[in-house]
Amino acid sequence: MNDLLDKKLENLSYEDAFERLTKIIQLLEDGEISLDESIKYYEQGIELKNYCEKKLKNAEMKIKKVLNNNIDDKT
Repeated sequence: MNDLLDKKLENLSYEDAFERLTKIIQLLEDGEISLDESIKYYEQGIELKNYCEKKLKNAEMKIKKVLNNNIDDKT
């Protein structure tokens, strides 16, 4: 469970980060951890959410760039 609190996110794939986030959500929903642990997991969950959003935004920008290049090549 401590690996869920690992702060090193920069090398995680989107899928790995999302999996960690899903596990944290499940832990919080189960309600079987202490308040202090809940706060730590909540903070990490926010970091993972932001990381996943950033990864998705970067992927979206890359796709838009490819599409724009494809349109430019056809004109």
